[in-house]
Amino acid sequence: MPVGRRPLLARWCHRAGMLPLLRGLRGLTRHDLRVLAYHRVLESVDPPGFDFDVELISASVEAFRGQMAYLRRHFSPMRFDEVVERIEHGRSLPRNAVLVTFDDGYDDNYRLAFPILREFGLSAMFFVSTGHIDSGRPFAFDWLVHMVCRSTAGRLQLPELDIDWALAPTLDARRAQAAALLDRLKSLDAEAQNALIVGLEERWGMRRAEAPADCRPMSWDQLREMHAHGMEIGSHGIDHNMLSKLPRERMVAEVAGSKRTLERELGGTVSALSYPVGGPDAYDGDTIAAVREAGYRMACSYIGGVAAVGESSRFALPRLSVERQMDQAWFEAMLTAPEVFAYSPRLRNG
Repeated sequence: MPVGRRPLLARWCHRAGMLPLLRGLRGLTRHDLRVLAYHRVLESVDPPGFDFDVELISASVEAFRGQMAYLRRHFSPMRFDEVVERIEHGRSLPRNAVLVTFDDGYDDNYRLAFPILREFGLSAMFFVSTGHIDSGRPFAFDWLVHMVCRSTAGRLQLPELDIDWALAPTLDARRAQAAALLDRLKSLDAEAQNALIVGLEERWGMRRAEAPADCRPMSWDQLREMHAHGMEIGSHGIDHNMLSKLPRERMVAEVAGSKRTLERELGGTVSALSYPVGGPDAYDGDTIAAVREAGYRMACSYIGGVAAVGESSRFALPRLSVERQMDQAWFEAMLTAPEVFAYSPRLRNG
């Protein structure tokens, strides 16, 4: 269904009172798993002058509170460790089972999302890139968006991507250019991606070390506090590289090394990983084998869908992307009938 029709149909179903009936019928016939995917929660989904990747804002604080209230009231929220135990012991999931996940590790996850989760007695899995924790530096892809949005250069010239663009005069148009650049960037291997971003920093004199605080990652102390209060912490690699784009030795080091770092800093066992970017090209059979060998028990993609959980799917769980355009009716409809109302995830950053 075209994206534009989904919210209209969702609001109609909501007003007509159809969602409780649909939810009940689906719960009787299917025992699959919905995995919600968030990135950032901010006070507004469109902050004035916001010059980082606005599409990584999944919800406002108000919207996130409404979403968690609905989930708590009408679904069966679970933890990853509970799901794994059921899979490994051959037990089915409860009706309307849901997991909540966050990717990347932005500090608004701690400041704004974590208190709301505690308010409703919910747990979530926070997939973090360990090389960014406590660094105070923006993620490379988000800094690239910022540079495109704020550069005073007249043109963006990147011959390796066949780009020679006049930079647009408005912020909205610059955001569109940055999104197109990120899409093209995926065609390069991880080393070339990083070299391009560093080269642009040097050419434009915009250093990540001097970045404002709008998009800093969490600290280890924040993660420890969240972990102590029932949140689950998983791996999102070390440097947020697309694992399939790395040489095998480095890919294995990212998968295993991030797990060791998290276990050393937080204590306990880290059992889950989310593939950075997470689309079909972000992981492959070698990646999944490395994840298994490192001792993970489950992994998430960023491909849209609902999981029929079992041994064959547990290392590439699909997820339902929560996007800033979703109002409460659309969110409720997506959880109720994801095959109809789910938003196709962007596969840029993940």
